[in-house]
Amino acid sequence: MTGTTGVTDAADITGAAAVTDAAAGAGDPGQERLRRWRLVLGGDAADGTGCALTGRDAAMDAALAALYGKGDKPQGRGARDRSAGLGASAPSVARWLGDIRTYFPSSVVQVMQRDAIDRLGLSALLLEPEMLEAVEADVHLVGTLLSLNKAMPETTKETARAVVRKVVEDLEKRLATRARATLGGALDRSARISRPRHHDIDWNRTIAANLKHYLPEYRTIVPERLIGYGRASQPVKKEVILCIDQSGSMAASVVYASVFGAVLASMRSISTRLVVFDTAVVDLTDQLDDPVDVLFGTQLGGGTDINRALAYCQSQITRPAETVVVLISDLYEGGIRDEMLKRVAAMQASGVQFVTLLALSDEGAPAYDREHAAALAALGSPAFACTPDLFPEVMAAAIEKRPLPVPAAG
Repeated sequence: MTGTTGVTDAADITGAAAVTDAAAGAGDPGQERLRRWRLVLGGDAADGTGCALTGRDAAMDAALAALYGKGDKPQGRGARDRSAGLGASAPSVARWLGDIRTYFPSSVVQVMQRDAIDRLGLSALLLEPEMLEAVEADVHLVGTLLSLNKAMPETTKETARAVVRKVVEDLEKRLATRARATLGGALDRSARISRPRHHDIDWNRTIAANLKHYLPEYRTIVPERLIGYGRASQPVKKEVILCIDQSGSMAASVVYASVFGAVLASMRSISTRLVVFDTAVVDLTDQLDDPVDVLFGTQLGGGTDINRALAYCQSQITRPAETVVVLISDLYEGGIRDEMLKRVAAMQASGVQFVTLLALSDEGAPAYDREHAAALAALGSPAFACTPDLFPEVMAAAIEKRPLPVPAAG
């Protein structure tokens, strides 16, 4: 599409549109190819397809043109004006939001909404309740709402909280069960006991440890050494501190980290603390029973002082050997760099497991300070981006004090 120049996802979006209505040209492969190219190129005289769109295709093209055709000029007789855009009219935006949900799958709708906010400056319209009720909620929309939180009128805040809660509940359904299972197993393995009661025996490890005592004539193993799980009634086994950079580029990471913080806090054997920072440090631990409250307690944007945040986290550590500190940041330090690195080294020397995540999101690593990442790696804390699905495995490895599952460089 002509107006899509510079938009990374435009080809994917128009491709999805073509697939959605593929039956239109199914009888003629050549015509179907022209139709797809027409949707991608946008219909200016220079596109060379000579393909006219009708019906559903024309409606999809109009929805795409309203977003990506901004600034194009009509060329030649019969060329349509593709420069109207969405304007600042709430009714027209509401209609457009309804149209794209009709013509495109949910994943594509979310991309188009994101582009509309970025390209056309529609953030202000999200402060209106009727707009929030019309949008497709996702992690990126939550990040935008959090950045607008201070400017949000009271009439919109309840609607915004409902949108955020829906996304948070969906994420908890997706992530909580696996996280609890993975971390519960890691906690049990990290607290083995050598004289377990019968119901505390880890039979898999006990059998493996006693294979040399196998008696062929009886076809059985004599377990001279029993290996057991730690008792569920034991006190807190591990302490986890999530230290989250709340600068604007970390919005998705803040959302996911808040959800995981709530999941960890629900596990009796883990004491969880959640700290967010920019140039100030805010401890949101007492709000972990509701991740929505955590999210609305953040303030996206502003500077970054990692050293100050780590100083606070360090002051909260009471059992270093049983503590995991997770720093989630792009590492653009506005504080004292050398002091930051000294704090990390001091925590590690005391027995703390220190984990550095450049991002906790599905998008991979953002721009980050490579010099600081290299310095942390030299201290034994490799900095890497982590997807939400991998996070439980990372935490399990940290709890068991084994090498982290760092993704291979792509």
